[in-house]
Amino acid sequence: MNLLEVGISHGGSLQVWREYFGKDASIFAVDINAECKKFEDEKTKIFIGSQEDEVFLKQVTDALPPLDILIDDGGHTMNQQLVSFRNLFPAVKNAGIYLIEDTHTSYWREYHGGYKRKTSFIEFSKGLVDQMYAWHIDNDKIVPVNYHTENINSISFYDSVIVFEKKNRNEPFHSMKGEPTITPCANPGLKKESILQQIKKKLRGKKTQSFVRQLRK
Repeated sequence: MNLLEVGISHGGSLQVWREYFGKDASIFAVDINAECKKFEDEKTKIFIGSQEDEVFLKQVTDALPPLDILIDDGGHTMNQQLVSFRNLFPAVKNAGIYLIEDTHTSYWREYHGGYKRKTSFIEFSKGLVDQMYAWHIDNDKIVPVNYHTENINSISFYDSVIVFEKKNRNEPFHSMKGEPTITPCANPGLKKESILQQIKKKLRGKKTQSFVRQLRK
């Protein structure tokens, strides 16, 4: 078990993780307060620096093994959360978890947040929901498939917490197997594509989405 926590304050959480995950867990932490170095021991490594310093974060990730769990409980400003996610999420292993605490600061102006503010971490995370669905969006110029599409399996929103589940993903597809048992009915609620839309989709190499596929035995 490899865990990294950003922001440890008085070190109490390090004791919690050690008790919960056991003596063999490798625990790492980042804090801007140099005094936190005193919490270091044989199985606990403390890095002193700013979570919005990309050069420092690169030094941290270079020194880390692939992480099972990463917890951002740092300064909670928008830039700190955003810079940390962009630089540290790749350090999480496949099937790992990236968790951000105190995301209610996305609505607090003193933390550079605000309701519907485009630069808040909440709005950034909402955009990653669209990114997860990029394969299903007709126009890949609007939301192109990228690293997040291929590596975020789920995003869970809670009051003051967001959890990202990392998993290597391939382009999804529909498949049906077995013998047909009914004649499918056309869905009268579907919007018909115009000829122009069909031409644009063909030029972009996109297929018409449908849940109806030929049954395969």
